[in-house]
Amino acid sequence: MAVPEINVLAVILATLSTMVVGTVWYTPKVFGTYWMRVAKVTPSGDAKDAVKPILITLVVSFISAWVLAGGAAIAQEFYGGNFLVNTLITALILWAGFTASRFITHDAFEGRPAGLTVLNCAHELVTYLVMALIIGLFGISGA
Repeated sequence: MAVPEINVLAVILATLSTMVVGTVWYTPKVFGTYWMRVAKVTPSGDAKDAVKPILITLVVSFISAWVLAGGAAIAQEFYGGNFLVNTLITALILWAGFTASRFITHDAFEGRPAGLTVLNCAHELVTYLVMALIIGLFGISGA
């Protein structure tokens, strides 16, 4: 069984990009105020309360970036062509097939507002596309 080549530096930068996207996306001046209201999130005001969610986000973002890089490398091997394009298409497929579909399913059963589902799915799409852009521009060799 062959293991796809993964550019570790690209995966690390893609992981960090998720923190940047999330910080901008959920800032009160962008979508943060709406998100807190519809998700019924009340910040404690204590920065220590954010440490655990941030660490969890870093771990799962690393896993997502690694899987995206691996999936893109497999797509590249299978289809050939432009690695950046293959990576962006792979990101879109992974987002639609796993992330968005699962958000929609869980939110429907939990009775969450449709606007919250759309907001969170759109955030994940942007996150995946930014990760794909980074991974795709770095390519599969290196690091």
